[in-house]
Amino acid sequence: MILTVTLNTALDITYRVPSLRPHGSHRVSEVTERPGGKGINVARVLAALGHRVTVTGFSGGATGDEVRTRLADEPGVTDALVPVAGATRRTVAVVDEQTGDTTQLNEPGPLVTAAEWAAFQDAYEDMLSGVAAVALCGSLPPGLPVGAYAVLVRAARAADVPVLLDTSGEALRRGLAARPDIIKPNADELAELTGSHEPLRATQDARRRGARTVIASLGAEGLLARTPDGMWRAAPPARVHGNPTGAGDSAVAGLLSGLAENLPWPDRLARAVALSAATVLSPTAGDFDRAAYRELLEQVEVGGEGGAA
Repeated sequence: MILTVTLNTALDITYRVPSLRPHGSHRVSEVTERPGGKGINVARVLAALGHRVTVTGFSGGATGDEVRTRLADEPGVTDALVPVAGATRRTVAVVDEQTGDTTQLNEPGPLVTAAEWAAFQDAYEDMLSGVAAVALCGSLPPGLPVGAYAVLVRAARAADVPVLLDTSGEALRRGLAARPDIIKPNADELAELTGSHEPLRATQDARRRGARTVIASLGAEGLLARTPDGMWRAAPPARVHGNPTGAGDSAVAGLLSGLAENLPWPDRLARAVALSAATVLSPTAGDFDRAAYRELLEQVEVGGEGGAA
């Protein structure tokens, strides 16, 4: 079983409009709502790949109730969210059907108290028993200490559970000091962390700071991985166009599933890139096009070599 942690869960709302115009009034052609937050997106993809997955994090208020109701309809996903008094946030994505561009509006999330955070830590440590891997994903809601992910990384390591950290800013910096097995920053997050805009140098610096493996997401150029076993680049066969919402989360799911299945790094990276591209091609934000995934998986280009990195 794989555990995903989304401390700042959300109800994701997607509006599709014929054309998005600033300061204008718009008629919405389609509305979709689904449980969201990075770890929940990861869990959905993992379940589609055939893995048993449990989601945890915080849930509160009417929006939190709606998230949990909808989670019950997600096949293969077990809800282990921890209740809080504050209201779960909503995120709104507005998709311009003419250009394919997406405008994202993200609420901050509920104020989590010290007692609620302590209760979550107890529940999380109990969940680690028997887990094949854990993913810690997304932003921190108000009230949590900036070192919250570092605490959760250390608990996973103490339980001998491989842990992937996918966050940004100071939460990433603090979490890195706890020595996660994998981090997956995008190019901007990696540059902010290390001060270097050159990915090869930045991944090396991030490993020196504590990460066992650094996988940099380079957008349309795919992934750059610096691991204890070597370095690899993986890229889709061609640039794909569509809605990128959730593409990074699908890449995380590919990496986690490959870890759980003990696949070699080139196969893990090919799966992550294919899932990410297939998510961009999906008409629904955060989902992936199954047929495109199968086709892309055979076409992803992985280059590099093993050896100490």
